[in-house]
Amino acid sequence: MHIDDLRWFVVLAETEHLTDAAALLGISQPTLSRSLRRVEDEFGVRLFEREHRGLRLNPHGRNVLAAARTSVTAVDATREQIRAEHDPDSGTIRLAFLHSVATGVVPDLLTAFRKVAPNVRFALREEPSHEIVRDLESGEAELGITGPRPDPEIFGWHLLERQRLCLYVPPGHPLAVRKRVALSEAAAEQFVALRPDFGFHRVTDDLCRDAGFIPQVAFESTDLTTIDRLVGAGLGVAILPAGAVRGTASGATGIPLSGIRARRDIGLTWRLHHPLSPTATLLQTFIRTPPP
Repeated sequence: MHIDDLRWFVVLAETEHLTDAAALLGISQPTLSRSLRRVEDEFGVRLFEREHRGLRLNPHGRNVLAAARTSVTAVDATREQIRAEHDPDSGTIRLAFLHSVATGVVPDLLTAFRKVAPNVRFALREEPSHEIVRDLESGEAELGITGPRPDPEIFGWHLLERQRLCLYVPPGHPLAVRKRVALSEAAAEQFVALRPDFGFHRVTDDLCRDAGFIPQVAFESTDLTTIDRLVGAGLGVAILPAGAVRGTASGATGIPLSGIRARRDIGLTWRLHHPLSPTATLLQTFIRTPPP
């Protein structure tokens, strides 16, 4: 049984006349009769009483009519919703992004894009890198903003920003006057860090290991602004991307870390060999097209 069988059944039930219903639907009477037979076979009972002037719904038919109306309405509403979401001018883009770009890269990008596509809507997901990859694989997200680059055999990639990593220190800290600092100089410090399930936590662990020490973590958070404020309050130091925290008055100072690995690449990613919706393609094209 197809959804059209239910749709035709509703018309037939409302007219209670096979010829009239077929004419309204623009199909042949035998086609409508076969459709009705499929519906009755599906439910295992007769749904109409045959009369010399036409058909009359029986109690089973009235029950099926109520269910058919609900089903057809739900399917039509879902189809319209999907059509609207895929409208390149006013559809919805499912975008996942790292917590650590929520105050910088993402708002800047969306502000610029909305100037050329003001009616496009966004379904945003702020989450760790491994969850972004999972959501791209499942289709929960069409595009992701993450770093480092995921598996190039599975995901496309466009570099958005190469972020310098900084050591954030409290006001008055001896290192605050420096223009650059080696991470090894902070080996004895207490650190404020993101939780271990965040990809950036692994980045900072790798940097500390390369610098010859394991960081002493005083507190772990899920929010960069919280980390910045705790550093400003003197709880410890932190490794954060330059400019990752905006609009705070914590007093923390970010000092660029020395070394070629003291950076993080942030990029737009999507699943290869899987077509994007027209709206997501619009954003992807906007991002990948160099400004004039």
